[in-house]
Amino acid sequence: MIDVAIVGAGPYGLSVAAHALHAQLDTRVFGTPMRAWEKHMPRGMLLKSEPDASHLADPERRHGLDAFQPCSYGEPVPVERFVDYGRWFQERAVGAALETSDVTAVGVEGGSFALTLAQGRQVLARTVVMAVGFLPFAHRPDPLVGLPPEAVSHSSDHHDLGRFAGRDVTVLGSGQSALETATLLAEAGASVRVVARSRALAWNDVPVAQPSTVSRLLAPRSGLGRGWRSLAWARVPGAFRYLPERARGHVVRTALGPAGSWWLRGRFDGAVPVILGARLAAAEHGDGVRLHLHDRSGTTTTLDTEHVIAATGYRVDVARLRVLDDGLRRAVAATSPTPRLSPVFETPVAGLHLVGLAAAATFGPAMRFVYGCDFAARRVTRGLVSRLRGSRSP
Repeated sequence: MIDVAIVGAGPYGLSVAAHALHAQLDTRVFGTPMRAWEKHMPRGMLLKSEPDASHLADPERRHGLDAFQPCSYGEPVPVERFVDYGRWFQERAVGAALETSDVTAVGVEGGSFALTLAQGRQVLARTVVMAVGFLPFAHRPDPLVGLPPEAVSHSSDHHDLGRFAGRDVTVLGSGQSALETATLLAEAGASVRVVARSRALAWNDVPVAQPSTVSRLLAPRSGLGRGWRSLAWARVPGAFRYLPERARGHVVRTALGPAGSWWLRGRFDGAVPVILGARLAAAEHGDGVRLHLHDRSGTTTTLDTEHVIAATGYRVDVARLRVLDDGLRRAVAATSPTPRLSPVFETPVAGLHLVGLAAAATFGPAMRFVYGCDFAARRVTRGLVSRLRGSRSP
């Protein structure tokens, strides 16, 4: 019997583990460190977030990205360096509390949680923190659902885009994932285009290391970008959960919307054709994929391509957390597919916590980014300490 079992060894799982261990809780984190970032991000990708917003969180803040390798302001961080940093962080802040076994099931046994590992071994824990990241929530537009993987995939399915060299590929989306995936495909020798519903592509401004006083007042800088709203979502995620449900949902859907990084634009423009204002209405699979696109006037056109990559983001739905047994899933999602969490990230199931993207509907846009690790780790650990040292059963 252990105090805390953390499912997932990405930025959020490792950050919560570092805090729980510092609080002297008997903690284990399960999974391969940074695996999703290593295996499900394209080779050659650069992080969109600034280096000073890309730290994992330890209580004494001694193991930030700058301690691993100093970065200049505005210098994009290669995903390979970020993976190495995460593993460096794990060695120093988590150490032997890591078990690289995958958790295949989480259920309840008596008054405890029962975790089944890939090798068949079972672990009992008083509390569980689900830090499963973004992969379970990959979203594909309805017309693509059911088409075979050789014809349709999600952007998170790919690490080596070189396999598409010489092939015709269509990327759906207008955010950083779509624009960078398309750029890397073109640079790998694919014939590629982007299809987007928006009327124009948006691009982030070039960061300024020392903005003017007026600029700082009109658009203050935060770990989520520039502007007063971004500053609010970054600084007070704990207050976000008190907004009305409809308001929270609107902010999560619209804040920090699709846009490409400033450093990508020079590589994208002129290299990747773009079809704007086009909504995917239907798709058919034959020798390749035929896409039926509706424009804003209602006109339908067809587009034939060999492969479609949906860079269409992620939508949280607890039903997709198949690692939770049926009873836990039903209990967690009793009121909504994206449950409102407690101030310490606890679900309606006492002792079961959700962090990362799954918590964005409660704590706001910061939970969509590495930047949110620090707040989540501190809040979750506060709740774990209160529950475990108060001797309350799950």
